[in-house]
Amino acid sequence: MTSPETGRRLRRPDFWTLAGLPGLLFVLLAFGVPMVTIVVRSLTDPSPENFQFLFTDELFRRSLLRTVYVALLVTGLSVLLGYPYAYAMARSGPVLRTWLMGALLLSFWTSLLVRTFAWGVLLSNTGVVNDLLLDLGIIDQPLPLIRNLFAVLVGMVHVLVPFAILAIYASLRGVDAELEQAAQVMGARPARAFWHVTLPLSLPGVAAGAVLVFVLSLGFYLTPALLGGPADILVSQSIVLQVQQYLDPGAGSAMAVVLLALVLAFLAIASKVVGLGRILGVTGKEGTS
Repeated sequence: MTSPETGRRLRRPDFWTLAGLPGLLFVLLAFGVPMVTIVVRSLTDPSPENFQFLFTDELFRRSLLRTVYVALLVTGLSVLLGYPYAYAMARSGPVLRTWLMGALLLSFWTSLLVRTFAWGVLLSNTGVVNDLLLDLGIIDQPLPLIRNLFAVLVGMVHVLVPFAILAIYASLRGVDAELEQAAQVMGARPARAFWHVTLPLSLPGVAAGAVLVFVLSLGFYLTPALLGGPADILVSQSIVLQVQQYLDPGAGSAMAVVLLALVLAFLAIASKVVGLGRILGVTGKEGTS
């Protein structure tokens, strides 16, 4: 078989379909089967009344609203803090970009447990933050910075902001810097050029980062469990309590199904408003041969 014939065979859709089957099978086994199991258990252990119990339980409703509230705050803060960092990486020289990327990747190389525990130490009554404020005379007694919603937000933003940065950075790298320069040559100030040229073109990356951070925030467990207090329980913590403490896996499964439905609803809204293709970077245009 000649080389051109081999190339044509490899480009056939059926070849790539078959090549992707192992990955598809893995996804179905690793994610699809557990999801189906959870749905079935929520309806049969002991009965579909699990959902009736959830929506009549005031504590669960509060934890669900609190989870959405925290996820929205974390998403907003992650995008606001991540955009300048991503912009600096995209517009800096190769040396500075390498250092910025290395600092960003360092967070992925550090254990989530270690990072969360470090914030617990920093924000404690005898931690660095309170000691510094006391030494400067700003406060007379330690501030309650731990075991509350503030600590949860700080810890979650610290963990999730790198995801927003990477998504925004990928979008900004696709925006030609000469477009900003052209706008400035035409008389636009740098801020106006950024606002009317760069920012609109980078919105797909912002949307992708926001979607990713929001979805991850909804199911976050470790950081809220270690930094939050008993009055700030999220849905993920409620699921663990139902399964481990109250020995009611049916109710825990029902909570997980509600959380999954919330994620799917958010993705549907994001797809409708922004367009899932733009978020994923898929334009739907065929490449030219």
